[in-house]
Amino acid sequence: MAEELLLENDGKISTHLTKSLLAVAILASFGSSMLYGFNLAVVNSPAQYIKDFYNETMIETYDWAPDEELLTVLYSLTVSIFAIGGMTGALLVGRLVTKYGRKGTLVRSAVLVFIGGALMGFSRACRLPAMVIIGRFITGVHSGISLSVVPMYLGEIAPKNLRGFLGLVPSIHICLGVFIAQILGLHETLGKEEYWPLLLSLVVFPTTIQLMLLPWFPESPRYLLIEKGNVHATIAALKWYRTKGNIQAEVEEMQEEQRSLSSVQTISVRGLLMDRCVRWQVITIVVVNIGMQLSGIDAIWFYTNDIFKNAGIPEPHIQYTTVGTGAIEVISGMLGCFTIERLGRRSLMIGGFLFMGVCCTGITVSVLYQAELSFMRYISVGCVVGIIAGFCIGPAGVPFLITAELFKQSHRPAAYTVAGCLNWLSNFTIGFVFPFLEITMGPYCYLIFSVICFGVAIYTIIIIPETRNKTFVEISQMFAAKNKILEEELTPNGHLKLSMMNGYGTTGHHDEK
Repeated sequence: MAEELLLENDGKISTHLTKSLLAVAILASFGSSMLYGFNLAVVNSPAQYIKDFYNETMIETYDWAPDEELLTVLYSLTVSIFAIGGMTGALLVGRLVTKYGRKGTLVRSAVLVFIGGALMGFSRACRLPAMVIIGRFITGVHSGISLSVVPMYLGEIAPKNLRGFLGLVPSIHICLGVFIAQILGLHETLGKEEYWPLLLSLVVFPTTIQLMLLPWFPESPRYLLIEKGNVHATIAALKWYRTKGNIQAEVEEMQEEQRSLSSVQTISVRGLLMDRCVRWQVITIVVVNIGMQLSGIDAIWFYTNDIFKNAGIPEPHIQYTTVGTGAIEVISGMLGCFTIERLGRRSLMIGGFLFMGVCCTGITVSVLYQAELSFMRYISVGCVVGIIAGFCIGPAGVPFLITAELFKQSHRPAAYTVAGCLNWLSNFTIGFVFPFLEITMGPYCYLIFSVICFGVAIYTIIIIPETRNKTFVEISQMFAAKNKILEEELTPNGHLKLSMMNGYGTTGHHDEK
């Protein structure tokens, strides 16, 4: 039967964007990645209403009125608990995708959104502030899982020439989620006191649509073949996603990757970190994921309103200006998505980080001199917009994409666990450290972000090769020299000897004869 399915498809490997590929990319991102962006921004607009709710319930329950400092701490916990949940979810990724598959993990984790959304939605009616905080934590766990699983799933189902385009579709949806949260948070929509629980619980609607449709799509063909050994299901999945082209050639490419693994078992995070044969790949995902969060983008998002206020924008108009930055995020994300296969991953990363570094320096200079030169205030606004645009074009999505590309099947889940944990940990750290940094250093704190941006750009130039239109096996071979894998340890076709490699990376003992 499998042979009959293969014979139906002749010619070259399909390189076209089919309707089914585009549909699954949008659907997976719409019900998962978009919620991450939405939850990042949704608590900004009703901040004062949430504090008032905490204050009222404290008085009702304990007959005691908390001071402003305690209310700020509780609100900060409400915001930051989302990142702690995200880190928890990232730790679960490896086991979940190995046991349930990529699509299976996305479908099963959707239940977390319904639990978290219900807790937040009914918190005011139940007069329980803890329901808001717990709901934020649970939705954070879901985002921690989906932020890694969605790009992993799309990276594995995409033809090599479309991996970049499909890999940045989640990034567009993250920006779209932020934009939607900003629009719904306006006073004219759901930005009123009586609507904030509804605003927080809206996450259930995109997930409902995803849960109705995503189960009808196939699992990742690479997961089905390499990890499950199900050739028939692999061919059926490829037929669904390709519709035309030589499926047999693509199956053979997967089998070539499978042959380069002496074990198809997924390795642990410890095994990944100890494996010298993927040393530079691991260092790369550490640098780009930490650099993405420590680039200053989180601080910019947090302090956008203050910068706009200092620029002389009337306070009633600031919320509309913020929505404008959200629109710029979406446009920039789409620009990166549609140019990545032409410009390459390295170009978007280098250009994005360099541009952000320049803009961070610009904020420092403009804030220092805005008292003497009034036009400097508008330069600071331009720099904020520049940082947001530069981030969304490349650094927002490329790190998740190259995490899939730099590792073969056995190492990919552990790599996403490491990348996800570092990403969320850095997000949490900058949220807590930046206010103190800003008090201590003033506008000079943006110079730290500038140095980090320039550093990541230089690292990308020197270390990271261009992975565009390369197979996973070819990419691993590109890192062989950097990882000091000797030429004699390679077979004639470029694969590492299985006696040297236990599961593609872990060095094993072998006897010299």
